[in-house]
Amino acid sequence: QVQLVESGGDNVQPGRSLTLSCAASGFGLDGYCIGWFRQAPGKEREGVSSIGERDGSLYYADSVKGRFTIYRDNAKNTVYLQMNSLKPEDTGLYYCATPFLPSCPLVFGPDEYQQWGQGTRVTVSS
Repeated sequence: QVQLVESGGDNVQPGRSLTLSCAASGFGLDGYCIGWFRQAPGKEREGVSSIGERDGSLYYADSVKGRFTIYRDNAKNTVYLQMNSLKPEDTGLYYCATPFLPSCPLVFGPDEYQQWGQGTRVTVSS
């Protein structure tokens, strides 16, 4: 009953925008750091962005800085990833996750996170 569900992935052309959602059930996301990760075919899972349990400790990977924005809506128990100016290299399966502790880890890697959603697929191509 404790789960994370990602949604919003789609097939889009370069330059378009998408907003991904990470909805929690069984617990309140407002008390936890949330990380967004992505994995492209043949590549390892990489951190994209994270938001602290109280909207602090914001992190963006260099590859998405200035294009992506992470934010939360506590009333909906959901964290969002707004993705603008999408590029083909943004293609991948996107996951949201919570770490072992409520705060965001100092090292932003998948091994530091323990609760994962099923992923939502983003494909950027012309």
